[in-house]
Amino acid sequence: MYVHPALQKPASGTVTRAELAQALNMALFHDLVQRVPASQDYIACDVVAQKRQVVFDHGALRTVRWPSGALPGGEAAFTRVLRPLGFALQDTYPLPRLKMTGRAYCHQDFPQDIAQFFVSELHPEEFSSAFQTTVTRVLSTSRDPLGAQDIADLDQLTRDGTLPLQQALRLLPHLIACFGRQHDVFALEDYEALLAESAEMAWISTEGNAFNHATDRVADVDAVAEHQRALGRPIKDKVEVSASGRVRQTAFRAARVEREFIAAQGRVTRSVPGSFYEFITRAELAPLAANDPVQAPQLDLAFDAGNATGIFGMTAARA
Repeated sequence: MYVHPALQKPASGTVTRAELAQALNMALFHDLVQRVPASQDYIACDVVAQKRQVVFDHGALRTVRWPSGALPGGEAAFTRVLRPLGFALQDTYPLPRLKMTGRAYCHQDFPQDIAQFFVSELHPEEFSSAFQTTVTRVLSTSRDPLGAQDIADLDQLTRDGTLPLQQALRLLPHLIACFGRQHDVFALEDYEALLAESAEMAWISTEGNAFNHATDRVADVDAVAEHQRALGRPIKDKVEVSASGRVRQTAFRAARVEREFIAAQGRVTRSVPGSFYEFITRAELAPLAANDPVQAPQLDLAFDAGNATGIFGMTAARA
């Protein structure tokens, strides 16, 4: 993976917020790759074998703006982590077709080099009352992976922008734990009820707040898609193009995973959609001053609601 040279300094007694953010992102990327076989093939054959690097563009996760047991509801469970690490809200993207809202968080110190977070919230109040009751039941057992010491460490990081090395080493696994499923095994009939109204909520019910996808920034997403298709890998049929024309995205189809549910006969296992690996190409923005030779080119780091809605379809396959 590409890592900015400023984040590859020799180890010292302190860790900056950017270094901790990069470490978290790399751990979460690794976790996703372990869960998506197509991405393992791509990285082994198309990246490592060709001596290339992945440029980690963004990771996406799904949340629910609803009472969630001991866990803060919706994106609040993550903004308490992202802001101390140096991420700031970049933009908001309504996703009305999915009854969700997406928000992009970009790193303030290394906006082009540390992967962004695209955090989406589902709004159960826009669904049926029966759906809302089911969401409440499924999420009610959620645990909070962060304890009092973790919150204190994040407060210190917010204040100082750094943490002592040993504190950062202790905190990092707790931050990684936030990006998982926090609620217990639940009834199969509840899963089916959620799936009937929202494939996205059904996905959250089995996968929790794990990365829904991680995205590799490539020079030519259309060429990558064509090559993956020729190799027989499960690439999406279409490349999504933003309204601006500057952002182009496609993805491998979601991996299938086995998840346990509670049924009348006891525990049962079902195959459901898991996570996936995405590709993106970002064009450069026009310079602010057309005749300024000093100004460094800036990538268009924005997202697109239409693209996001299309990409979310990767996990919409009915179980």
